[in-house]
Amino acid sequence: MTSGDDAVAAAAERAESTRGRNLPQFDDLPIPVDTANLREGANLNDACLALLPLVGVWRGEGEVNYPTIEGPRRIAQQLTIAHDGRPFLYHEARSWLLDDDGNVIRAAAREVGWWRPQADDTLELLLAHNTGIIEVFYGKPRTQTSWELGTDAVVRTSTAKEVTGAQRLYGLVNNGDLGYVEERAMVGEPMQPHVSLYLKRVVG
Repeated sequence: MTSGDDAVAAAAERAESTRGRNLPQFDDLPIPVDTANLREGANLNDACLALLPLVGVWRGEGEVNYPTIEGPRRIAQQLTIAHDGRPFLYHEARSWLLDDDGNVIRAAAREVGWWRPQADDTLELLLAHNTGIIEVFYGKPRTQTSWELGTDAVVRTSTAKEVTGAQRLYGLVNNGDLGYVEERAMVGEPMQPHVSLYLKRVVG
């Protein structure tokens, strides 16, 4: 088979375990519900087509590191990217720390927000973190399967640690898994690698 045929076959094989899953839903809302499965629910808005490969629920592991923490530390994450048919995507990420044997130590970072693609291919990503930080990212697709963004504004509460900027890169790797890396400038340190994750699709 060609590499294109291999990719289609690999996607079909992955879908055997993910195609029948979606987000838990209330079925009595009078408006369209969120869906992380493109086979179900509202049609994806045309404005979001450049982000179509991201829609789903993803889980995996990676590491978090920074000069201000004892690390690197092993970390796991579930990332949900869903839609309700309108021209934006819902984003939620939940992370937890692992020990060397893969056992859960404790819950870690959480963030929620919105991907807002624009007509000129600009991507807006608004994120609110449980740590008291709100970030506005701007970026563009690098390819049909990778997206790069950097902060334009960072706002924090009086009790949040100092964060001055961040950069993120998301990309499909190995015929459909999702790789994610983040650089961050905070607590007096310059922009540098902070988080890297390798996630597999579990829904969609």
